[in-house]
Amino acid sequence: MKIEVTRDVFKLAQVFTISRGSRTQAEVLTVTAQDGDHVGRGECVPYARYSETMSTVANQINGFAGTWDDLPDALPAGAARNAIDCALWDLAAKKAGKRVWDLLDLPAPKPEITAFTLSLDTPDAMQAQAAQNAFRPLLKIKLGTPDDMPRLEAVRRGAPDTPIIIDANEGWTAEVYADLAPHLIGLGVQMVEQPLPAGQDDLLAEIARPLPVCADESCHDRASLPGLKGKYDMVNIKLDKAGGLTEALALKTAAQAEGYAVMVGCMVGSSLAMAPATILAQGVAYTDLDGPLLLAEDREEPLIFDAAGVHAPSAALWG
Repeated sequence: MKIEVTRDVFKLAQVFTISRGSRTQAEVLTVTAQDGDHVGRGECVPYARYSETMSTVANQINGFAGTWDDLPDALPAGAARNAIDCALWDLAAKKAGKRVWDLLDLPAPKPEITAFTLSLDTPDAMQAQAAQNAFRPLLKIKLGTPDDMPRLEAVRRGAPDTPIIIDANEGWTAEVYADLAPHLIGLGVQMVEQPLPAGQDDLLAEIARPLPVCADESCHDRASLPGLKGKYDMVNIKLDKAGGLTEALALKTAAQAEGYAVMVGCMVGSSLAMAPATILAQGVAYTDLDGPLLLAEDREEPLIFDAAGVHAPSAALWG
């Protein structure tokens, strides 16, 4: 088997901003795993928050020389392991002439309603974004600054009836969250994601959580679960954090067994990155696989998004 990695760049439809910075393009690494005439593909998005760069992740991928069984011990949970794992699932499906969900003995994925993320901006700009996307069934708002309430109020004016979830991207303190929570409820917010920095979130166990609180940066793989007890109500599972579909499915099972609700999220990548996550997203509380909706260009045979949600990938795309 031969594994290769290439770099791909996809232009975004507009500047995308969170509390950590802005971007105008999605930079991804594409892994191909070839065995004879069969080729599988996977995609990952190296993330600086986790000390990943395009170069370091590419080096991890190029340095992997083991078997699929060796992968969890050879590479840590993260982007490199994700791209290889997903490419190997795609390869296995192509060799077997079956879909990945058949190999997993799971039902064929049904469409899942996905959140659509509004970029952090001025209140007026966010109100305009919200108005343009008020038809969507779920909006996700990027916050995490000292001036969040005017932004959230503006979004609610732009989309008065649309359900809203919030991602604070570790940008608040416990005091800020406690002060904001009643106002969030009043504005119809359903859930807040990672309000406090990972590693500084113990206070979540000591303060009231009138809204469900979801762990993102605090939850990577199954090893994260013991540290979440009493602090979070939900976990956001991302393939790039978990290290691939294999670990992500195991994390979903373990988290649900411990009573956590599950959200399935993504980095800003192409349809190839989202495709395996459509299997993971079946029946979860929230799906946030809108990466391709934020792009001005995408893979050939992209995922289908319509009123029913995000659909399972075609065999030509993945799996």
